[in-house]
Amino acid sequence: MNAIHLFAAQPWVARLGSTLLHFLWQGVLIAAAYAAARKWMARAAGANVRYLLACAALAAMAAAPLLTWSLLRPPARDFAAAPPFTAPMSPAGAAAVRNVPAPFSGGADLAEPSPFLPWVVTVWLAGAMAFWLRLVGGWILAERLRSRLVRPAPRAWQQALDRLKTSIRVFRPVRLLVSALIEAPAVVGWLRPALLVPVGALAGLPPEQMEALLLHELAHIRRHDYLVNGLQSIVEALLFYHPAVWWISGHIRTERELCCDDMAVSITGDAVTYARALAELEAASPIHLTAVMAAGGGLLAHRIARLLGQSRPTPRPLAGPGMAAAALLAAIAAFAVFGQPAARLQFAVASIKPSVERTLMTVRPLPGRLMADASVRLLMQNAYTAQPYQIVGGPEWMASERYQIEAKAGGNASRAQLFLMLQSLLEERFQLKTHRESRELPVYALAPARSGLKLARPKEGGCVEPAPDAPSDWAGGRMAPPGEGRLPVATCGRVSVILQAGGARMQGGKILMPELVRELSLVLGRTVIDKTGFPGLFDVGLDFQPDETTPALPPPPPNPGASFDSGSPSLVNAIQQLGLRLESTRGPVEVIVVDHVERPTAN
Repeated sequence: MNAIHLFAAQPWVARLGSTLLHFLWQGVLIAAAYAAARKWMARAAGANVRYLLACAALAAMAAAPLLTWSLLRPPARDFAAAPPFTAPMSPAGAAAVRNVPAPFSGGADLAEPSPFLPWVVTVWLAGAMAFWLRLVGGWILAERLRSRLVRPAPRAWQQALDRLKTSIRVFRPVRLLVSALIEAPAVVGWLRPALLVPVGALAGLPPEQMEALLLHELAHIRRHDYLVNGLQSIVEALLFYHPAVWWISGHIRTERELCCDDMAVSITGDAVTYARALAELEAASPIHLTAVMAAGGGLLAHRIARLLGQSRPTPRPLAGPGMAAAALLAAIAAFAVFGQPAARLQFAVASIKPSVERTLMTVRPLPGRLMADASVRLLMQNAYTAQPYQIVGGPEWMASERYQIEAKAGGNASRAQLFLMLQSLLEERFQLKTHRESRELPVYALAPARSGLKLARPKEGGCVEPAPDAPSDWAGGRMAPPGEGRLPVATCGRVSVILQAGGARMQGGKILMPELVRELSLVLGRTVIDKTGFPGLFDVGLDFQPDETTPALPPPPPNPGASFDSGSPSLVNAIQQLGLRLESTRGPVEVIVVDHVERPTAN
């Protein structure tokens, strides 16, 4: 059972499942466009044009899942991105939220992936594996036809084949073999093609008829049909679950044989003789392998009637009510999956009431429940993992009025699930409506100083590894107020800010540059863009003085016994000790715009 849960938890599983389900409606649209184009050109177009149209439609079907997969690519995340810090350090800094800086992807406010997606992937993998084994087995059997119960054709027929190759402009070596395992001429192989003919065919059929059949097989070689057929079979194996794929693929195989018929007749100039040769094959039982190009392929009766100019309905693989029902079923399935709104995660029970507290605002995700005493803006910052400057618009009471929330989730919900539930709570009880857009806002660019980087190499014992079950830095609900905290040993892989009377200290051990950028964005209240290009680990320890450039930090109270020199530089200046500089500029920042919000309804 653990293996099943581990498989379902892989991010690619939900991504692949969504891709497969999206192809249900995509395949129907491509098939409808193909059918319309084929009907429009039915009279004017020849077999070769219809063949190219069908190949283009199947290629579009093969490309659609690849494009969908790329569009569903999850956003890149900064290394060691910490969850939202839910307790500002003072009322003055109540807007501070510790989180990953902009830009945010919007993925955080989506519902959890549908639980049936892992089953969709499992069923698809089983089916694709079965079709793939069938395909590989067919290729192996086709290759064995080249060596089992075969002998070289008489020299006179090999010379005749060379003459036919020249007439049809095939300049590759082709072996002519007599086989006891086939009942109709066939081509095996692409790089080193071999043309197989049944035992007795060279002597039993009139020479002109046999040459016409050999021209048909040489046409397959000239057109590289063996390669196209192999690619076509791969698409069938991967997209086996969609009936439109088989419908279009059937058209490709039918039109392919017609194209080779036309090419053979154009060389011989005698359609009647060629039709008689096909009639001789109609009583035979040609081998049914997708890896073999056989002259007996397709619907022989239709091909013969077409050569003789007789009116006969065009064969339509999977046509009629069956194809219409299959397409309708695929469309209904696609609507059932994507046409309905995704189920949002919600709290089982939630209580909301106005708060009269004047202490620090808090938002505390706990095992299976969430407790908060905060403004709507602070709730939004946690729910949507946003910085204060990323929430735009809305009435003033969103920041001034506070609400106490006690919410319980069904089961042992994770922290991420609790924040998704908080989104649903804001939308239902506060009637919150938002949209996202990109705006030009002030940002900082973190670049190397002119004197070069001066990053300290990691010291052994300079940091402590976090315990696997250690609580996050938000779990206690608040940071120590200035002057109350001690200077702990730095945590490996994480940057933290410790406030002390008289100043602040930013420290971390064995960190990567994205972690420093994350913490700088938090403290400076702006998006910080990494332009250093530094890939290695380093230690950081900076003493600085909070000021107007660090709106997320409250100014420390005056204290003669401060552990830091009151003359410490600002963070913008202190960062130069690391050989870095912060350049103020403007850049695109994604923001959440509040379109509508109301005071909450009664419990």
